[in-house]
Amino acid sequence: MPTPTPNALAGTSSKARPGELRARVAMWLAANPTGTYSVTELSRQLGHSGGAVGNACETLVARGEAERMSNKPRLYRATATTAAAAAGCPGPPSAAPPSPNLVPPKRVVPPPGASPGAAGKPQPIVRPNGQAYHPRALANLPDVEALRKLRAANVPVLLYGPPGTGKTSLIEAAFDDLITVAGDGDTTVGDLIGEYTQDPGGGYTFVYGPLITAMQDGRALLLDDATLISPKVLAALYPAMDGRRQIQVKAHKGETITAADGFYVIAGHNPGVHGAVLTEALASRFSVQIQVGSDYDLATALSIDKTAVRIARNLAARVETGELGWAPQLRELIAFQKILTVLGAEAAFANLVGIAPLEDRDLVAEIVTKAVGRPITHLTLGRQL
Repeated sequence: MPTPTPNALAGTSSKARPGELRARVAMWLAANPTGTYSVTELSRQLGHSGGAVGNACETLVARGEAERMSNKPRLYRATATTAAAAAGCPGPPSAAPPSPNLVPPKRVVPPPGASPGAAGKPQPIVRPNGQAYHPRALANLPDVEALRKLRAANVPVLLYGPPGTGKTSLIEAAFDDLITVAGDGDTTVGDLIGEYTQDPGGGYTFVYGPLITAMQDGRALLLDDATLISPKVLAALYPAMDGRRQIQVKAHKGETITAADGFYVIAGHNPGVHGAVLTEALASRFSVQIQVGSDYDLATALSIDKTAVRIARNLAARVETGELGWAPQLRELIAFQKILTVLGAEAAFANLVGIAPLEDRDLVAEIVTKAVGRPITHLTLGRQL
């Protein structure tokens, strides 16, 4: 089978028919059965966004029509059934003439020591900010893999739990094409869909918002703190999430936008935060809802002070019984360790007491004092030096 040319396979992701991009990816892999290819390489050859191509690859893997050889980077190769998956691509693969200008894709080999498909502890994933995310268990899978499978099946997910438990970190680790909307009470429909902005010439140009961008490029869209956004604003999103996968941009000539393959919505919710309301309309859009708590075992693995971790576990247990309303999460424990390194243990424990909500502070101070073995109160300024 001759190698397909980019022109034979490329297309505009926003106009691709359902499954068309997946068939194009399958066609490319089937035409190059001995190679192992990254999402970046396939994206360049097919002329589609990396997010859309990556999700097409994951769908092929979930259907048994391709094989993922490694997770970091994500590398894919054809299987015996890949050629059949290419049947949906316009024009048979053999109809594409060889191109003298086409540079054959570079075969990417998994890093030394990596055993493709081998079982074992998943490796940390580097997030966009450079920090490492350590996968956790979810439905007998690494959480990042579970989320990718749900995306490939187009099953929206809502992650909920206290701030600082790693909801956003997980989503950033799972999806390398993520667009994030930081929700709050002031978020408007224009913040999601787009609005007119004055250009240098004094006129006005309509600038698409993150929702439209994610739909057109087939990318993942995170609604962080989604339950702080007004229900009237969120209603503008719902048609893109249901079977229509379309929205009408009334502010821009009534334009209709259809989601490309790979478009996916995931949301974060912090129960108990003032103003956060999980409405029935919003909850019904997310078929999977996952509670996220702090991984105190990870805190220990990160060499965070053992006494601080023990205090956090104690406070978390009291939150479970309703005795307390607050416990430090992984974010606070990481900050604790930094403060300990800079200012010492006394200041770090005092700050741990000080960041507790006022209604819980006395009991937190009592528990910290008992664990440390000396009186600890919240961090305060002393006398003038």
